[in-house]
Formats: sequence, structure tokens, C-alpha cells
Amino acid sequence: MGSNCHRIKQIPKSQKNEKLTFVVVIITLMTMVAEIIAGIISGSMALLSDGIHMGTHAVALFITLAAYIFARKHINNPNFSFGTGKVGVLGGYTNAIILLLAAGAMAFESIERMINPVSIMFNEAIIVAVIGLIVNVVSAIILGHGSKKHGHHGHSHPHDHHHDHQDHNLESAYLHVITDALTSVLAILALLTAKYFGFTWADPFVGILGAVVVAKWAIGLLRQTSNVLLDKGDFTQEIKALRSLINSESTHIQDIHLWQLSENECSLIISLNSSDDKPPKYYHDLVKQVGKYEHITVEIHKSIY
Repeated sequence: MGSNCHRIKQIPKSQKNEKLTFVVVIITLMTMVAEIIAGIISGSMALLSDGIHMGTHAVALFITLAAYIFARKHINNPNFSFGTGKVGVLGGYTNAIILLLAAGAMAFESIERMINPVSIMFNEAIIVAVIGLIVNVVSAIILGHGSKKHGHHGHSHPHDHHHDHQDHNLESAYLHVITDALTSVLAILALLTAKYFGFTWADPFVGILGAVVVAKWAIGLLRQTSNVLLDKGDFTQEIKALRSLINSESTHIQDIHLWQLSENECSLIISLNSSDDKPPKYYHDLVKQVGKYEHITVEIHKSIY
């Protein structure tokens, strides 16, 4: 069975993805600024919404990039007893709160535009929106290349320790960019509809739709990061597998603790009652049939059955 946790120790492989992410971060930030400025100048709420939405993905990409850099620089730092995985998680949690506020502001402004419409410079807004779409497609191609060929994350499998792991951080960034491309398409459609059919409500409507997308993504990020920060997780299947693997007539699991150190790392503490003379290393190797854990602590209490 698969594990919920996987390792991120292969720093050399991640350097390729780090460079790809850096390139996309720069491209995304430049386009984000251009769309927001163009949205303000042209009066297009759909374009402004798309620019802010692209900013949400810039945040996600920056967190991914920062995690790569921080992990690489502090991989051997003894001050971090359990690693630095939760630093990025905390940053994601904070950014999610900021993004929720941004989504609320976008929705408020869009509703205001519906009530009090403003003139829109359609041609300029459409041009910038198309540029934004092109940038998203290019970014998706760059990140897609990295996630397919240079990833190292993935679910661990009991009998497949040589499985080629994928980089889920990069894959999530890739999905965010794809989502942003779809939002750009909606912005273009809204502007074209308003320009040629006179449906001026279409532009602020897409602004509201964009706010909903940002809010949904932010809430999902809040849920994911808070679970890690609070050591909350559903490890029912893994614990069941561990008990099935270890429990016997001579050995019984007395206590077990399994939690996430980061999005991709887990720690395991297991306490055993046993009448066997098997050393802790035996059980260290045994639990690896269920999953890969960054830190494994095995306590053996001798007992007579």
C-alpha cells in the first residue's frame, strides 16, 4: 500500500526544478504587474482579476522556489532537529490568509462595477489578456517538462523502493499555472462579449468568478497547511498496515505516533512489547515496507508472554 509521506532528500535532482521554477516566477511576476496596471488603466475588472489571480500563482511558485533554496542551504543544519519543512508550510498558511483578503477585495470591487459600470478600453485590455494567456502556456510547458523528467517526489510503495518519484511541489505549481491559463481565457471571452455584444456585466461577472477561484484555492491551501502545522493527518491505513506487519504472538505494538514534518515528510515513533531478541534495526527495516519515514524511533519493552 502507498504511504502519505515521501522524502525530499535528493537535493541534486531538485536543483533542475529550482531553476525552472525561478524562470517561471520571474515571467509570472512580470506578467502579473503588466495585467494589474493594464486592468487599472483600461478599467477592465476581468483583466485586473486575472492579474491578481496570476499573483496567487506567483505566490505558490515563490513558496515552491523558497522551499527548494531553503532546503538546499539548510539540509545539514543541526539547529533544525526535524528539518525545515514547516517553514514553507507556515509561509503558505500566511499567504492563504492574504489571498482570502485579496479575493474579498476583488469580489467587492466587481460588485461595485456591476452597480456603477465604468468605460473599458477593450482593445488594450484584450491584447494584455492574450499576452497573459501566452505566458501561462509557456510557463506550463516549462514546469511540465520539469515535473515529468526531473521530479523526485512520489508515494512510496511497500515493494517498490526504486520507483521514480515525481515532484509534487512542482506538479502543484504546474496545475496552478494551467488553472490561471483557463482564467485568462475567461477574461478574454468576457472582454470580447462586452465589446461586441454590449454585455458590460460580463467583465465584472468574470471578476467575481476569479475571486471565487482565488478564494477556493486559498481555502484549500489553508486546510492543507493547517493540517501539517497541527500535526493532523489520516494515517489509518498506514497504522493498520504497521500493526498487521509487526503484531505477532511474541510482539505487540503498544503505542504508535505518525505525523507529517512537512508536506512530503513523515516521522514515526513506535513502542513495542516483545519477548523476542530482535534489535531495533530489525523493526527500522521492517516499517520501511509500509512507507519511507524521515525519522524513525523504535522503543522495545521486554516482556514475557
